[in-house]
Amino acid sequence: MAKHPRNVEGFEGSLEQLAKTVGDMAYDQTASFIEKLADDIKGQADNDKSKGRVKLASRLYAVAEQLYKARDEMELAWKICEHYMKD
Repeated sequence: MAKHPRNVEGFEGSLEQLAKTVGDMAYDQTASFIEKLADDIKGQADNDKSKGRVKLASRLYAVAEQLYKARDEMELAWKICEHYMKD
């Protein structure tokens, strides 16, 4: 597998289908996915920073920060509709 593949291994659909699949999950699960993505991007930023790639690391940290904000908003959306959701 490439270090930075152009598709999601094991997922046969398009990126649009992947986004729809994630977006269709219960909002708490979508929030969890966003958090895991943010954690991964932050980890990449840490790695780039340690290799002296300060400009790239700075951009990746900014992306991770925005993703954490998106996670927080999705968690608030979940709290609004949680009591309407049935397992």
